[in-house]
Amino acid sequence: MMSTVPFKPCFIVPLYNHGATLTATLNALSQFNLPILVVDDGSNDETKAILAEQVAAHPLCQSLTLAQNLGKGGAVMAGMRHQFKAGFSHALQIDADGQHNLADIPAMLASAELNPCDLIAGVPVYDNSIPKGRLYGRYVTHVWVWIETLSLELKDTMCGFRVYPLAPCCQLVTQQKLGQRMDFDIEIMVRLYWQGIAFKQLPTQVIYPKDGISHFRGWADNVLISKMHTKLFFGMLIRIPKLLAMKWQRYQQPQGID
Repeated sequence: MMSTVPFKPCFIVPLYNHGATLTATLNALSQFNLPILVVDDGSNDETKAILAEQVAAHPLCQSLTLAQNLGKGGAVMAGMRHQFKAGFSHALQIDADGQHNLADIPAMLASAELNPCDLIAGVPVYDNSIPKGRLYGRYVTHVWVWIETLSLELKDTMCGFRVYPLAPCCQLVTQQKLGQRMDFDIEIMVRLYWQGIAFKQLPTQVIYPKDGISHFRGWADNVLISKMHTKLFFGMLIRIPKLLAMKWQRYQQPQGID
């Protein structure tokens, strides 16, 4: 199904105390000549000062400041609502910590323009910089997601490098309370899948920069993710007939990694 809404993309950059890498990220994004919204998720004063300097230096960049830290998911959802109200059709989420390969942005935007109703998701390809615990831990979520969707279609739901179609996403976050922290990336993809949104999945290199700042809170975020998977599992049970019908339809038109 093709969208009748004009393709009008933008960038959303959730920011929490990543002032050291923000300048390089915004400099790189500026070459694409698209509007950039940096969502300040209650950062410290040093990061706020850097952000103010960068907004002044980049005419297409603006900031949205949250009164308190909500978490990555909360920041992205606030950015989605803001940009959808501003008339944008799609938002490409970029983390401010330098993990994402910005050279893949043209391919992701091209796929979004060609498939405007779909979510375009990065499937990470890691080098040796990823901590082994994080790498192996991802497979636990992969298995849960395959159970929750009754499908092996979703290759990775934890990579935040993706292009969101804003209309269905804003409708979802208005109707359904989603996790606001590290559980957000997973939950929104599963729930969009339940709603019948199609996915295009593109391989992309992801690195863990040396001395990078991680906001993954270990025990606390693992507990949140576990609770989310429990909720999604029971949500899957009541959707089994619908999911099986969707699986058959998608089997008729298989979709793999582009």
